Amino acid sequence: MSPKVLSPGVPRHVAIIMDGNGRWARQRGKPRLYGHRAGAESLRAVLRACRDHGVEFLTVYAFSTENWVRPRTEVSGLMSLLRTFLKKDERELHDNQVRLRVTGRIQDLPPAVRAELQRVMEATQAYTQGHLILALSYGGRSEIVDAVRAIAARVQAGELAPEKIDEAVIARHLYLPDVPDPDLMIRTSGELRLSNFLLWELSYAEFYFTETLWPDFREPDFARALAEYARRRRRYGAPS
Repeated sequence: MSPKVLSPGVPRHVAIIMDGNGRWARQRGKPRLYGHRAGAESLRAVLRACRDHGVEFLTVYAFSTENWVRPRTEVSGLMSLLRTFLKKDERELHDNQVRLRVTGRIQDLPPAVRAELQRVMEATQAYTQGHLILALSYGGRSEIVDAVRAIAARVQAGELAPEKIDEAVIARHLYLPDVPDPDLMIRTSGELRLSNFLLWELSYAEFYFTETLWPDFREPDFARALAEYARRRRRYGAPS
């Protein structure tokens, strides 16, 4: 996807809420899964755009903890689509030396999906040119709860004093503590909320919202988001 040396104004890490697949399909009189399949093409396009623009990390909200309440046929179709994506796109990950990673409660996924994810993650784990992170069975609150539980267990075991708990300790117990926080968060389809996505990690990210539905989101749309990001000044609480 990218070298590690970034051009000025290019975010190192972009996170995306890929929203609007269902509406896109409904506008065409098609079932929701038709929109999800079309959305997979947008993900491929954005992966190419990350490589071309020099974005090192891409995290996409692929399946939330709340998505399990969707109809069983849709959930099953999404899991099948994920396996198809992995099989179809693994070659491109290898060709571009992109590492695949997952954030979320991966243990909740069907065994066949977990096995395919684990296989591709292991096959790409040595790559350093880019990172594709799939948020699967992911919830920002669940991640914080799991971090708190891990920290509490360490305190109970006498490994950590409560007064030593600070932001750095919490960050080290998140799902992917070695991954830098996103610089830019993009949400498609016109919705203006986080939907329980990376609640801790997005604290200082720049937000970019677009009316474009995810299946219509392509390289020019991504370039516009990067251009908007480059125009902003990130102050981290400092005065303007």
